[in-house]
Amino acid sequence: MRDYVQGETHLMRYYEGEFQDPGAYREKAQEVDRRFHRDARERVASLVRASSDAARAGLDRFLEEGGYLVTTGQQPGLFSGPLFSLYKALTAVKLAQALAPVLERPVLPLFWIASEDHDWEEVDHTYLLDQGNDLRTFRVPPQGRGPARPLHRIPVTEGLQDVVDEFLQTLPDNDFKDTYITLIREGYSRGSTLPHGFQTVLEGLLSDLPMLFVDAANPALKEASQDVLFKELEAAEEHESLLHRVASHLEMDGYPVQVPILPGGVNLFMEGPSGRDRLYRTDSGFRLNHADVPVSMEEIRDQVGADPGVLSPNVLLRPVVESALFPTVSYVAGPGELAYYAQLKEFFHCHGIRMPVIFPRHSATFVETKVGKVLSKFHLGVEALDRPFHELAAEIAREEVPPEVRRSLGEIRGAIGKGAGALAKASQAVDPTLKGPVTHARNAAFSAFDDAERKILQAVKRQNEISLGQLEKAQQNLFPLGKPQERVLNAFYYLSRYGPELIPALLDAFDVALGPDSA
Repeated sequence: MRDYVQGETHLMRYYEGEFQDPGAYREKAQEVDRRFHRDARERVASLVRASSDAARAGLDRFLEEGGYLVTTGQQPGLFSGPLFSLYKALTAVKLAQALAPVLERPVLPLFWIASEDHDWEEVDHTYLLDQGNDLRTFRVPPQGRGPARPLHRIPVTEGLQDVVDEFLQTLPDNDFKDTYITLIREGYSRGSTLPHGFQTVLEGLLSDLPMLFVDAANPALKEASQDVLFKELEAAEEHESLLHRVASHLEMDGYPVQVPILPGGVNLFMEGPSGRDRLYRTDSGFRLNHADVPVSMEEIRDQVGADPGVLSPNVLLRPVVESALFPTVSYVAGPGELAYYAQLKEFFHCHGIRMPVIFPRHSATFVETKVGKVLSKFHLGVEALDRPFHELAAEIAREEVPPEVRRSLGEIRGAIGKGAGALAKASQAVDPTLKGPVTHARNAAFSAFDDAERKILQAVKRQNEISLGQLEKAQQNLFPLGKPQERVLNAFYYLSRYGPELIPALLDAFDVALGPDSA
């Protein structure tokens, strides 16, 4: 990611153009126009949801003037999930606005809801800081036992309302709360799915922006994507070889491969006895991995004919499906996504598509006034808190030790070292074997004063207990669970404090600066 953002030449061969180059977007737009005429764009309009007035007006212009899309997406996190989901959406909005004058066409942002994902434990929870600044976990219990079903097939009936109530009670009471209570209860009513709730909440938060949404499990989208999915089945061995070769090149260039290429693995999942199951090639056809059930091409076609939703792309094929169905000029990616897109340029070409220009999503850290005061008190920047607290506390304690104590400890250690050295040299004339006892005595003395220093530091920590407690709470705010704030805290932690004006404030802060025009 770092090399991509810095435009390192040796890495750029894995991508389609530099994200700050307007010419890269124009080249991609030309390729899109060769595949998307008026009827294809009308099909796009039938697949997406324009939930706001701004989105509906934008979609009309998109059809009339032959527009493009900037896409992004995410798994459906609980109650909107971590902050970065919101950041991805806002980055897509800002990039679409910046590209419209470059491409001289309407450009709309589209958010892909990854509702076919089956990793329940990754999306069944979220985190808030409560009024005492303690991190609280809110988790929806598993909905029955059985195979790993796609999220869109799991209605949430058990325990949902208890989690909703607990979450809402943790938000502060103010003028904003009622609006957010209504939005969350609407999205997460008993029997709704996590993807439905996620989309409902995002639509509500972004209701003033021209954001389009698409559900990966939309029946019309599943019908439209069948050609891509079956092409992947037919060319599975060839594509595996290609992806393996690209992965090898990345490793030779010093980059870890984000998505391992497994021998025999097909870039598709199919629902079967073990739920959503990875397909593997066999000599006679395919098999479902966990169920270990053979399945032929004809059987797959029959099952897809009865229910198009049973076949779905894996993480590598999903971007190809998206670009095949939508006139995407750019994809807004998080760090992990940006890394695995390096594996996909030639894979896109196999499907007759040019990979979109990958734009790094914006990142942000909220430093509230109370946290900023603590940082100023200790003369620390945000990054200084990105480490284990015991290391931070020890460093602070050392700095708080009175200068005369530090000076005295240094003088004592210096005297011990100098005196022990002189004694060892002098004792050589008496008995050469005395060097060992002298060295042992020196080390014991050093150890004793190390112990004394630790006790001094502990005393300093006790004196500064309140201040260190404030610092620990600041760290909890900036790096909860030892991770960046944006990867843990729910967006409603800040929305409930600062209200809907926070969205346009973030949008203003997310600058999209394209470089000098290469045309």
